Amino acid sequence: MNKNDLVTAVAAAAGLSKADAAKAVDGVFQAITDALKGGDEVRLVGFGTFAVSARAASEGRNPRTGEKIKIPASKQPKFKAGKGLKDGVQ
Repeated sequence: MNKNDLVTAVAAAAGLSKADAAKAVDGVFQAITDALKGGDEVRLVGFGTFAVSARAASEGRNPRTGEKIKIPASKQPKFKAGKGLKDGVQ
């Protein structure tokens, strides 16, 4: 399923036009992104939790040359599925 498929499914489930459903989907994505940028977690009970994980700087190797390279520290988004989602896909 891609974003267009998701918009179509939301429009059908909520009885909205595709344009309104697209605005709603974009709004949800933007709200989650803004919360993560602000350092907050987004907990959707029964679905899962979005959070930001800090990755420390590390040293890796270029697989082609074997040369050592430095991998800078970064922040990575992560998602942990909730019980309702886990049970729903089984």
